[in-house]
Amino acid sequence: MTKPTDTQLRQILTDTKVIAVVGLSAKPVRASYFVGRYLSMRGKRVIGVSPGLAGQTLFGEVVYGSLKDIPADVPVDMVDIFRRSEHVPPIVDDAVASLPNLRTIWMQIGVQNPEARAQAESAGLRVVEHLCPKQEHQRLFGELRKGGFATGVISSRL
Repeated sequence: MTKPTDTQLRQILTDTKVIAVVGLSAKPVRASYFVGRYLSMRGKRVIGVSPGLAGQTLFGEVVYGSLKDIPADVPVDMVDIFRRSEHVPPIVDDAVASLPNLRTIWMQIGVQNPEARAQAESAGLRVVEHLCPKQEHQRLFGELRKGGFATGVISSRL
C-alpha cells in the first residue's frame, strides 16, 4: 500500500477498535501520551507498550513491556509506533508473531522504514507511515482546529 488515501485512512480509523501504542509515555506533555489519550477519548481501547511502565495503568488499561506480553485475548488490531525508524523492524516482527487480530501498522510522524513496510505488507497488513492517527482523525472527522490541535485548552499554561 502506498500513501493511503483519505478514504483508506478514514476506513482504518473507523474500523480500528484496539490500539497498541509502542513507546507510550505517562508524561502528559509527550506526544505518545496525548495521542493515546485522544484515541481513548474517541472510544478506542489503548494498550500501552513501554518496558519502563510495564504493570502500570494508563487510560484504564495495563501497560505491557512488549507486544509479546499482551495477552492473546486482547484483540489488538492496530499498532501505533512511537520509536525511531531504525527500531521498527523488530517491532513489526513481534506484532506479526504475537497479535493474531492485527490489521494495521501505523508509524508516527517522522517514522518510516521500507524494510518494515515490506515485512508488514507481506503479512497482509495495512501500513501507514509518517502520519499521526490523532491528527488524521481530527482532519478527517472535522475536529481539527486552528494550529492543528483540538485541546479544548484556551490558556497557554498547562
